[in-house]
Amino acid sequence: MLIEILKHTPLWVFVLFLALLVYGYSQSKNRTVSPRRIAFLPVVMISLSFYGVLSAFYLSFIALALWGVGLGVSILVGKLLLAPPGVNYSNETRSFYIPGSWLPLILMLVVFFIKYAVGVVLARQLAVGNTALFIGSVSFLYGFFSGLFLSRALVVWRSKKRTASKISGSQLNRAHADDASAG
Repeated sequence: MLIEILKHTPLWVFVLFLALLVYGYSQSKNRTVSPRRIAFLPVVMISLSFYGVLSAFYLSFIALALWGVGLGVSILVGKLLLAPPGVNYSNETRSFYIPGSWLPLILMLVVFFIKYAVGVVLARQLAVGNTALFIGSVSFLYGFFSGLFLSRALVVWRSKKRTASKISGSQLNRAHADDASAG
């Protein structure tokens, strides 16, 4: 059965999976990024999850409401989080130094596999795909996991006030260069 599912999976899904692996791996490396670039991943993931809800469940009130609840819960969780250790902001270069993390890759793959599983359920027209519990759960998970990207970005932006006076641009660049030569 798994082989049949994989055989009927469009090629673009495998390309997307590979792209997520590559992008997620790049997030595992230390990097210096602008505040605008920090917004890229949350905007993409939230947009894709919202599109996932719309394409799977159309304008279902339950789906849209629980997607929003999931997004809101993840933002509330993010308010409780501290910035990842080592995040620093430089006023001089107006950029953040962010240590590498495997968390973005893990979250991207969770969203990918949820989307894939939903696609299989809907393509096979399994009865569970039409239940309010399935629709609500999937929508909540889409909102929650994609919202974690936004939460992480908000935590990093919030760290700007904490670290801006502690590190200069040259120190930030030196730290980044040291990390690059060590890795």
